[in-house]
Amino acid sequence: MKGGNNMLNFCCPVCKEELKLDGRTYRCINNHCFDCAKQGYVNLLQSNKSKSKRHGDDKLMIEARTEFLNTDSYKPLCDLMCELLQKYIPQNACVLDAGCGDCYYTEKIEKALADKNASIAGIDISKFALIAAAKRSKNIRLAVASVFALPTADFSCDAVLNVFSPFAPEEYNRVLKRGGVLLRVIPLENHLFSLKKAIYDNPLKNPEESTEIDGFILAESKELKYSITLDDNREIESLFKMTPYYYKTSRTDQQKLEKLNSLTTEIEFCVLVYKKL
Repeated sequence: MKGGNNMLNFCCPVCKEELKLDGRTYRCINNHCFDCAKQGYVNLLQSNKSKSKRHGDDKLMIEARTEFLNTDSYKPLCDLMCELLQKYIPQNACVLDAGCGDCYYTEKIEKALADKNASIAGIDISKFALIAAAKRSKNIRLAVASVFALPTADFSCDAVLNVFSPFAPEEYNRVLKRGGVLLRVIPLENHLFSLKKAIYDNPLKNPEESTEIDGFILAESKELKYSITLDDNREIESLFKMTPYYYKTSRTDQQKLEKLNSLTTEIEFCVLVYKKL
């Protein structure tokens, strides 16, 4: 793991003091301790503050996402994100991926920002996501936590990433330094529309999302539109299972994909770069 003055440290979820890593244990000045799991992440989610028995994406969704993303079908998006971060973040930056999933994007961003000596950390509410994430890089600090209670100090981050994860602008504002960067990725209206047409009788396009965020100014916006062709049923199923649609779809509609061996579908993203006021 990276060291130095730019280390992005986690904070204790109990008392909010900085956590220091001692061997395989995170410890704060008040002696609250959190052991790292054998896979390399630390659990900072306070279960008494969550009423849900299921936290974040389950094992099936994470396995499907990892399998699909490993095809590099979304690599153009990752390349664009790396390009924009290179442009906007300073040397020795602290970068937090708030909802990092299996760290497909995070790991590539870490490599792209190596010349900037960036410190990278990722949080996700799903332990299954972080088990997969830990396999991608040993240089990214990982914690189970909610994006609505980020385990980092006020004004500790130069950049926060929000990539298809729950949106928590107040927390981004809190942890970002003045002039810090929020990089947000949202789907455009036709994203995966042909996949939807293969499943649903009356598919709906994605609703348009507002790009205004209180406390931030939009510095740059770039759209990315292309198509992908999947010639393997397993890849088609993985794409479907990594989306929220899978859990909202009837078994009858799910079965429509089981014999589909080729699919061409639209990929449409908008990457937004905001600066904190």
